[in-house]
Amino acid sequence: MPVHPVVSPDALRRARHRAGLTQHELARIIGVAGGERVSRWELGSSTPRPGLLQRLAEALDVPLRDLLAPAGEPPDLRRLRAAAGLSAREVADRAHMSLPTLKRWEAGGILRMPSRAALCALADALGVNVESLEAALTRSSSQGLGARSARQ
Repeated sequence: MPVHPVVSPDALRRARHRAGLTQHELARIIGVAGGERVSRWELGSSTPRPGLLQRLAEALDVPLRDLLAPAGEPPDLRRLRAAAGLSAREVADRAHMSLPTLKRWEAGGILRMPSRAALCALADALGVNVESLEAALTRSSSQGLGARSARQ
């Protein structure tokens, strides 16, 4: 499955400049090693882990959504998790599901829509409504199927 950048490199750079921080200062504030990592995020060559997104937003004093790249299409499950600023482990724990199941769903390994109870628990964990979650799962599934077909 292709991993789309979640953080907008330009939005991150603008927010850092507005905050008057260097890349090294921002890295120190959010607890990562060196400004090189922030530089890679601003260049778009890598993206911060979902667990760091909330720390970035707080350090830059901006809403998390302002740092996210605009989605040209409905978000997939991984993007919903990133937008919530949660790690896969945190979402799995909150939704009372196994981490391997969540990761499989994010990778598009969904053969049929999960039960309503599972959907409600996951939607609550992500802070979205069930309809948005269903659309994200469908998107994840279609991306996963496309990636699997290309490999075959």
